[in-house]
Amino acid sequence: MRSLSLALAAAALAVAFVPVVPAQAAALPAVQFVKIYYNSPGSPDNGANSSLNGEWAQLKNTTRKAIDLKGWTLRDKTSAPDHVYTFGTFTLGAGKTVTVRTGKGTNTSTTRYWGRSGGTFAYIWNQTADTGYIRNPSGKLIDSCSYNNSRAASVNCL
Repeated sequence: MRSLSLALAAAALAVAFVPVVPAQAAALPAVQFVKIYYNSPGSPDNGANSSLNGEWAQLKNTTRKAIDLKGWTLRDKTSAPDHVYTFGTFTLGAGKTVTVRTGKGTNTSTTRYWGRSGGTFAYIWNQTADTGYIRNPSGKLIDSCSYNNSRAASVNCL
């Protein structure tokens, strides 16, 4: 009986000294939103490429390994199929960020272009409220970022 009491006391002490990890630290997604710049300088306008590229979403690889983003998607809350950006062949280095701009341009290792044009309907991010979603190739939600503020131009998602 005494050894049972000692075992229970030892177990209670062990539980008391288990370090507590905040839920936020434990649930860090592999790729997460850093920022969405939804109110580009000069908008609303006629959807000039410079203004379209003034709205963007920045994503970060939070891991210590490069991640192949081929087939991953970035989208906003609308169900419009043309509001989905699908990564082609692209690897995001460990701890690195990539900015996905709405308009046209030449893709680099740090900037990708959605390739949209066609006036005011070419914008992706609503100027008052929206939600961005990142999904892996199998469609699993990896991260999201929402905003509801018409007085700001961007939202920090971290």
